[in-house]
Amino acid sequence: MVLEGNPDVGSPRTSDLQHPGSKGSCILSSPGEEALPGEEPIKYGELIVLGYNGCLASGDKGRRRSRLALSRRPHANGVKPDVMHHISTPLVSKIGRSTENMIDFVVTDTSPGGGATEGPSAQSTISRYACRILCDRRPPYTARIYAAGFDASSNIFLGERAAKWRTPDGLMDGLTTNGVLVMHPAGGFSEDSAPGVWREISVCGNVYTLRDSRSAQQRGKLVENESNVLQDGSLIDLCGATLLWRTPAGLLRAPTLKQLEAQRQEANAARPQCPVGLSTLAFPSPARGRTAPDKQQPWVYVRCGHVHGYHGWGCRRERGPQERECPLCRLVGPYVPLWLGQEAGLCLDPGPPSHAFAPCGHVCSEKTARYWAQTPLPHGTHAFHAACPFCGAWLTGEHGCVRLIFQGPLD
Repeated sequence: MVLEGNPDVGSPRTSDLQHPGSKGSCILSSPGEEALPGEEPIKYGELIVLGYNGCLASGDKGRRRSRLALSRRPHANGVKPDVMHHISTPLVSKIGRSTENMIDFVVTDTSPGGGATEGPSAQSTISRYACRILCDRRPPYTARIYAAGFDASSNIFLGERAAKWRTPDGLMDGLTTNGVLVMHPAGGFSEDSAPGVWREISVCGNVYTLRDSRSAQQRGKLVENESNVLQDGSLIDLCGATLLWRTPAGLLRAPTLKQLEAQRQEANAARPQCPVGLSTLAFPSPARGRTAPDKQQPWVYVRCGHVHGYHGWGCRRERGPQERECPLCRLVGPYVPLWLGQEAGLCLDPGPPSHAFAPCGHVCSEKTARYWAQTPLPHGTHAFHAACPFCGAWLTGEHGCVRLIFQGPLD
């Protein structure tokens, strides 16, 4: 599988490194057996793009989608090392575009809290050919990730500013201009998970410590005791979008959409009320989408967690239009509508929707909220920042999330 950056933005880069091959290029491929006629496709896993809460703003269409399923092909198309060429006239190699048939999915830059970056003025930081994932065709269907870089002839292609070097065994290795970073969670992706350490993956699949800055010429140190094998819950950052890898076994432990809907209905059946206006609150149906909040929409003071219906009092205009004073505890902070997280693959457990991310107001289980609140995601060339996995908004406050305090019906 090959992931590409947004083809509508950015510009192609010249090449001075190639690995020509008959069906592709790069390294480490074991063709394995071919699929039998009529055989059910084997699912290797899924990639979930952080920040979209289940669907792209314009809808999941073709190769552009927020959830990418990887299945075994009828015929293997893996790649392996071949002859190396140093090109003296870089532009002789035509750059591949998103229309090339080796591209499986096109990933668009994600803006914090706003979904996909749209419009011709946006400048993508995702490499045009971002990364490759090779999956073994035999059990246990191990998936390995590699930094990519191809041209239209399926040859390895790296920009003139990309770091590159010759390995001890005579092959060429390198890094994409802005890098492909991977983080494997400690303890797997479960209720006991903890964030791991971010590493950079090379074209040959070797693991390195991070560079001083995202596009620095000097590579990090080789980490010999770690591999490029993806685990359930591994995060892949493409410098513009971050993806979560889920294995089939991991997805079986995740809540289903039916379970999330049952939790929504159960929460609404409890008839939570605004403690001041005494109106009954209800989470909207996911079919309505994230439009303007309706009259029953629950709102929360993200510093204290007290849930209310919408009201117009308590504004602190000197501190911003969203800053309100909670009428129950007098804490001042953002006052936002609550939205249920609808991307089940981002949840660590099927626990009840008890916590909300601050300041966006997306609701999920306590363990899911606390895990993502302590997981630093790459931002820019140097920074790391925790973000809501459902919308990509940067988290604020001491804990990045808050326990919701509902008031039940008075009758």
